[in-house]
Amino acid sequence: MSTATHYPSIPLSAYPGSPLGPASTYLPGPGTYVRDAQILASVCGRPSILPSAPASTSKPSKVPQEKPTITIPRLLPPPTYASIPSAHVSNTNILPRVGSVVLAKVVRVRSRQVDVGILCVGGVVSDDVQGKEDSSRVYGGEMNVCADEWPAVVRREDIRATEKDKVVCAEGFKVGDVIRGVVISLGDQANYYLTTARNELGVIMARSELGNPMHPISWREFRDPVAGSQETRKVAKPF
Repeated sequence: MSTATHYPSIPLSAYPGSPLGPASTYLPGPGTYVRDAQILASVCGRPSILPSAPASTSKPSKVPQEKPTITIPRLLPPPTYASIPSAHVSNTNILPRVGSVVLAKVVRVRSRQVDVGILCVGGVVSDDVQGKEDSSRVYGGEMNVCADEWPAVVRREDIRATEKDKVVCAEGFKVGDVIRGVVISLGDQANYYLTTARNELGVIMARSELGNPMHPISWREFRDPVAGSQETRKVAKPF
């Protein structure tokens, strides 16, 4: 009689950069990647564990049993079909409000602002957030995936807290980057206004000019592990 194997629990929801489990226990599947012996999410969604194939009992094998795989099915349908109901996306769109932590994708970089589309909306952050534990709880909390992208902008003066007059938008963001920001204003009829002027805010996921996933190496640089090249970004502080 076999005994069921119990594995460490994984989060109910995840967004790019969320830790999912140790690479010593799981294998990375679609929607995930490995960094520093941890499996991290590369997309927004609900992580699931695919059990390993049962070991054959017909003959003994010295090959160790394969580990289970963590995978994340994509929650967001393609943009063309964003209005079509999905089993994973609520038909009632989630509205960001002032103070909401959001994840957004960069769609255009201009000289005075960065245009983004809000993908996920989380909790509301207050000015009294202190310490690593509070930061992780507020900025890294559960995210709700939007049925449609909400248009928003990060103005040049809202990118960072210091030397605002020296900020160059193209040095902090590139089209396709995923950023963590906070809504500071409901803006005009066209866009929400976001800020990334905190250590925990900024780019959390980026690809190099060659298309390879990069990882942060400092507060202002990402590195392509394949090509070895480095690119500047306004990097969000990891938890």
